[in-house]
This record gives sequence, structure tokens and C-alpha cells, in this order.
Amino acid sequence: MSTATMTRLSNELALVAENLRKVTVKVRSSSFGSGSGVIWRSPKGSSLIITNAHVATNNKATVELWNGQVFEAVRTNIDPTKDLAALKIDATDLPTATIGDSDALRVGEFVLAVGNPFGDSGAVTSGIIHANHQRVVMADIRLFPGNSGGPLADCLGRVIGINTMIVNGLAIAIPSPAVERFLHGNRQKLGVTLQPVLVNATNKRSLGLLVLSVNSGSAAEAAGVLVGDVLIGVSGKLFTSPHDLNNYLEHTNNSEPLPLQILRGGQKLVCQVATVVSSDAFNLYTTKD
Repeated sequence: MSTATMTRLSNELALVAENLRKVTVKVRSSSFGSGSGVIWRSPKGSSLIITNAHVATNNKATVELWNGQVFEAVRTNIDPTKDLAALKIDATDLPTATIGDSDALRVGEFVLAVGNPFGDSGAVTSGIIHANHQRVVMADIRLFPGNSGGPLADCLGRVIGINTMIVNGLAIAIPSPAVERFLHGNRQKLGVTLQPVLVNATNKRSLGLLVLSVNSGSAAEAAGVLVGDVLIGVSGKLFTSPHDLNNYLEHTNNSEPLPLQILRGGQKLVCQVATVVSSDAFNLYTTKD
């Protein structure tokens, strides 16, 4: 490879790294250090930042941009099971990440990571894809405390994951499609408020979700779900945890109706709920008893 070619490639990578640094922010949510985040998009009048749930531990955070500007952020969404959180800042016209498709990654492909390890702003490291799974992207790349929540990007600067941890020396990132599902919900909107209860749905006491309210015009109302109904299962499987319904909604095929098993007045029935993709499937109220 000629010197001219090497120089051109070096300059192009430096430009990619510079653009990635501009969409990477420093996030401080507690007094125990800081992490990183990615300016994912800029909705009207604000900017949306994706980071790790273990970084955005409080409802409010401080976000510092690449140029030193500091904003107060509000946490708008969090999913500790996926280690993802969304923050909103009142800032417009900010550079936003170009989102890539992690499913298209190949083992051995060159990748870059940007973050704020040990307080350094916009530090860049490089490596290669070690393995690519549906749930995680694994890269042979050096990460340190403070990189959490920052972007993992391909050689074109497209963000294909959010760095979350280090396992056996490998960087683990949450794939970009999982981030999009987190943001959009990718689950059916029922339009109900639920409370966990114990019911006699079988020969023994089992978990049910009592319907406290049904939103007007919702998919649940159209299917005939009533206040006082108790949801006991879905698609032939009884609930064993208050989160079973949420887990099913996240992984179900949105093109098919949702068969909800309901206990009404001591009688079991099934309601077929039409699919509506939304981020607010239901509200779940929990009690101590």
C-alpha cells in the first residue's frame, strides 16, 4: 500500500473519529463518576440521548457536549434489563449519530469506540468485531470505566451499538436494533392500567393482572376488555411474573392479534387484541402486599 493511500485512509479515519466525538456526550447522574452517551436524534425542540441504565441512575443528569456546553437532562425512559436509558435535553441543531445496522456486521470488521474514560472527553479506541449475536455485539477493543453508554461504530462512523460492559477483555455493546426497539417500544399498545393480584385461575393460586382502567379508543376497549377483568395469560401461557406480559409484547410478531386469556366473573375467556405498535403498552401498578 502506497504512502499516499495510507495518508488518505488515516485522514478519513480521523474525520470519522472527529464526527463520532461530536455526537458523544459525557453523562453525570450521580457523585460516583461519569459515563458516556450518544446524541441519537433531535426531536422538535430537544435532543434525545441514549446511554446505559447504570449510567443514568437518577431521573435527572448533567450532560456535557464535545465543545464543553453543559445541559441539564431529564431521563425519559429506562430499561435496566437491557441496560438502556434515554435522556432529553433542551437543545436543538446538535449533530446526531448516523445509525447503522449491527445485523450486517462481519467478524473481523474494523470498529471504533468513543467515550469518556477516566474523565477524558472524547477518547477514541479501535479494534475488530469478535462476535455478533442478536442480543450483543462483542468487539476486541479496549474500553475503560467511563466508556459505558458511548458508541461503537463501524469504519464509516455508523453507530452499530452502545457500549455497556467488558467481559473477559472484550467490549460488549447493545446492538442498534435493540436500541430502536427500546425507543419505539416495538410492542402492542393495550391501553390499560394493571395491578398484580393473586387469583384462583387453576387449582392453585396464580398471578393475574387486574384491569384498573381501559383507555377510550384503545385496542383493549375494541377487543372488549373491561375494568375488573383479570388478565391471567397470553397465547396459552399463564403469567408467573408481573413482567411476563411486557416480555411477550416485546418479542411477539406485531402483525398478529394478541390472544389475551382473561378471568371475568369466575369464567375464563380469550380476547383477541388487534395490534397497534406503541411505546406505552400498559401502565403497571405494583403494591407491597
